[in-house]
Amino acid sequence: MECLFCKIARGEVPATIVYQDETCVAFSDIDPRSPVHLLVVPREHIPSLAAVDAEHEPLLGHLLHVVSKIATEKKLTAGFRVVVNTGVEGGQTLPHLHLHLLGGRAMHWPPG
Repeated sequence: MECLFCKIARGEVPATIVYQDETCVAFSDIDPRSPVHLLVVPREHIPSLAAVDAEHEPLLGHLLHVVSKIATEKKLTAGFRVVVNTGVEGGQTLPHLHLHLLGGRAMHWPPG
């Protein structure tokens, strides 16, 4: 089965897109865990954070920059959380690297 996030990035599956550029796409999570819950995914199919190497360093920096930009646009001035689930035990449910941007409420520690 082809990757759902790849299909969203190509525009083949509908999503509520909040940001996109030549490198990544950001869209609303279909099962939000906070008032703001967005996913930022690279257009390149990378199975997980465990699969990145040195060539991906610019991409990872760009993804974090996009998260910060979106958080500013969403007025998450009191704070926000960025989560990257990796592997089954890390809670990753789809095998495509993605960053969760969560905000709009107080976050607690420890998570999960």
